[in-house]
Amino acid sequence: MAEAIGQNENHNQLDTQGESLEAPLPTSIDLQAEYENSGVGEVLDELDRELIGLKPVKQRIRETAALLLVESARKAMGLSFETPTLHMSFTGNPGTGKTTVALRMSDILHRLGYVRKGHLISVTRDDLVGQYIGHTAPKTKEILKRAMGGVLFIDEAYYLYRPDNERDYGQEAIEILLQVMENNRDDLVVILAGYEDRMDTFFESNPGFRSRIAHHIDFPDYGNEELLEISQSMLHQQNYHFDDEANTLMSKYIDLRRQQPYFANARSIRNALDRARLRQANRLFQQNDGPVTAEQLSTITAKDLSPSRVFNFTPPSKEKRKNVQKGK
Repeated sequence: MAEAIGQNENHNQLDTQGESLEAPLPTSIDLQAEYENSGVGEVLDELDRELIGLKPVKQRIRETAALLLVESARKAMGLSFETPTLHMSFTGNPGTGKTTVALRMSDILHRLGYVRKGHLISVTRDDLVGQYIGHTAPKTKEILKRAMGGVLFIDEAYYLYRPDNERDYGQEAIEILLQVMENNRDDLVVILAGYEDRMDTFFESNPGFRSRIAHHIDFPDYGNEELLEISQSMLHQQNYHFDDEANTLMSKYIDLRRQQPYFANARSIRNALDRARLRQANRLFQQNDGPVTAEQLSTITAKDLSPSRVFNFTPPSKEKRKNVQKGK
């Protein structure tokens, strides 16, 4: 897109002797028009529809898109230009939308001409690190080859570094990644993701990574009301809904579940709804009251939620609750 901004229809002009001359550089560029023509607004609108809340995250993505538009305009007008470093770090607890945002980010980068293909390759340590000598380099290079022209998303990236294991080959993968991140900045964007405290430790142990990451984005946990809205949205996408009693009980479920270990935000909500649908199906099958209606098939009731063991949970003290939230 950077090459396309402000170009005239006639790319070359001829002087009186028939020699080609370069088209003059534009003296002004309508950034809003470029934004609309790029389709970036559509991606951002889709992100708003897909993910509830996350206002700070969405704001950072919008700011990044604005930066890329401005850099493209600067290049088109002949101003000093250098491909910006776009490698990123996404920190936050599971189920906060990191993978979804990475997908939308790859689409934005493609629409603005910063990556050729705009695809996203999502991997973990097992996809990059081998189990014996000579195995890691080919695995890592193959993944990088597949990711070129797009975005490489490394979830739980801190597992690449295991200093307590002398026979671990994660450091080899790290060294290859660092080299490619530096030498192929114009053809690959790497996004590292994981828990905030563990990512901080990872960066402290690998300063080369920190120096190559320009954008650090923290994904906050969802609040109770946001999680209830997420549960309603998930059901709606599958043509289900809560009745009034179930809606109230789901709100209580969310409050209790958030206080328990291993809570994974939207991911835990999805799992709870899957179990509720199983109970609903079993309830409808066993009641044997004749034909069922579409409304019955589409309604999640309190009976489908109440058997959850979450409701037998005794909330911990405030001190224990803090430790749970920190993952201790």
